[in-house]
Amino acid sequence: MKKQILTMLLCAVAALAQAQNLQVHYDFGRKIYSDEEKTRQMVTLTFEQFKADKLGSWFWFIDLDMYHDGMKGAYTEISREFTLTSTSQSSSLAAHVEYDGGMTTFKDGGGTRFQNAVLVGPAWNGHNSDFSATWSIQAMYKHYMKYKESKAYASFQLTGVWGVTFAGGKGTCSGFIDLWRGEQGNGHGQLVLLAEPQLWYNATKHFSIGTEVEVSNNFIFPECASDKSFYINPTLAVKYNF
Repeated sequence: MKKQILTMLLCAVAALAQAQNLQVHYDFGRKIYSDEEKTRQMVTLTFEQFKADKLGSWFWFIDLDMYHDGMKGAYTEISREFTLTSTSQSSSLAAHVEYDGGMTTFKDGGGTRFQNAVLVGPAWNGHNSDFSATWSIQAMYKHYMKYKESKAYASFQLTGVWGVTFAGGKGTCSGFIDLWRGEQGNGHGQLVLLAEPQLWYNATKHFSIGTEVEVSNNFIFPECASDKSFYINPTLAVKYNF
């Protein structure tokens, strides 16, 4: 998931005081890219929570990546937004502050921590009249922290988030797209793209079944000799809304 997650809940400040859900995703990436992603997780468990208050909102999620014999790694994002002003009856401008971090393990028993990052910048959030469609656009300064041989460096990130319900609430299309500047091992910069659209059938108020498709470029490091940079990794998923 990575971001994952980051869903339409970010935008619905005026419609929802609090929302949280648990998602279970079976990942087909290892089967599609059996060489480049041979140790990719089999299952990802995602828990996310959104809570609005009089100053703005909190949003956080954690992804737990699982092998058949236990947990492979974890990734989290924690963000706070402070509402600054309303730009119309259906949109507002907010200050967005975020922390990203996590870790992963390897089949040989080793492991590493992801290079943590702090982000800050404006967010433009909006919705339609009945909140069946919501969106957020964020333009942020991104600061990567020093970790072992990886130096600290300044970057940027552009993020778009959307959520649409349809068919009388039975269907939901949501997701995000991120574009940021990363650095390769040789210190050269590169643009990284990550998008994770989701499509859900809401069987009941609390239970949904659906899919997520992770689309990325320069995000995944292949596990074999390959210059491949673009990947499409779909999942089959269920979600429980608390």
